[in-house]
Amino acid sequence: MSEILQLAILPFQLPFMQYAFAVTLMIAVPMALLSCFLVLKGWSLMGDAVSHAVLPGVVIAYVVGLPLASGAFVAGMICALATGYLKENSRVKEDTVLGIVFSGMFGLGLVLYVKVESDVHLDHILFGDMLGILPSDLLETGLIALAAAAFLFILRKDLLLHAFDPLHARAIGLPVTVLHYGLLVVLSLTVVGALKAVGIILAVAMLIAPGAIAFLITRRFQAMLLAAVLIAVSASLFGIYLSFFLDSAPAPTIVLLMTAMFILAFLRTVWLAHRTGNMREPVAR
Repeated sequence: MSEILQLAILPFQLPFMQYAFAVTLMIAVPMALLSCFLVLKGWSLMGDAVSHAVLPGVVIAYVVGLPLASGAFVAGMICALATGYLKENSRVKEDTVLGIVFSGMFGLGLVLYVKVESDVHLDHILFGDMLGILPSDLLETGLIALAAAAFLFILRKDLLLHAFDPLHARAIGLPVTVLHYGLLVVLSLTVVGALKAVGIILAVAMLIAPGAIAFLITRRFQAMLLAAVLIAVSASLFGIYLSFFLDSAPAPTIVLLMTAMFILAFLRTVWLAHRTGNMREPVAR
């Protein structure tokens, strides 16, 4: 029995696993909070766009010797601002603009990527390197996570009103432009904070899944925020723990757990709707 117990607690005793647990806990909270607003605003594709569009910024920052996070943030903001400009100055719908902008920037990043001599760090930006986290990475991710979470929590009511009814928010004097672009800045920052942990490819799953699951199982916005955080934290920590024994990559394991949780939440919603004969009510404020 003691051997089983020692094996069970082994992941918590290894330094590289401790760093993985810590960085995941840091990024899970702001990504879960942000996912609620993205789901309610219908910005799921925006999260996908920004997460993919940061690649050319990462490659350029690597080539010129700048911090990778700075290049990723600039590229993410260019994607978000270009999308907003094209949407406001053309008849093309937002989802179409997003598809063009983020696929174009991701294609540019791949072209630049293959021209650069292969380096493990760039590979980790694509797919994450949760088990290679350093103490300096923890500090950077922690500061980003703290700033993003503080913005989302302090302005949660204003952001909620802006998500549901931007015209009413403008009418009562809320700074809708600040809220709009502030949310885009936080989105870019959060993606940058998650790069070294889960990578570009899987960051979108953590930006969408917690909010989508919480939307299915709650009816009030405050409960949705809490549920999303609990879902993200539990799936992330258990995913890393499980990946240690399965000898699998932590980030894909986390995403698979979140996918399974979404399927269960969806089946529960369908069962309740069939039982009561009513569809799910929208989230209340």
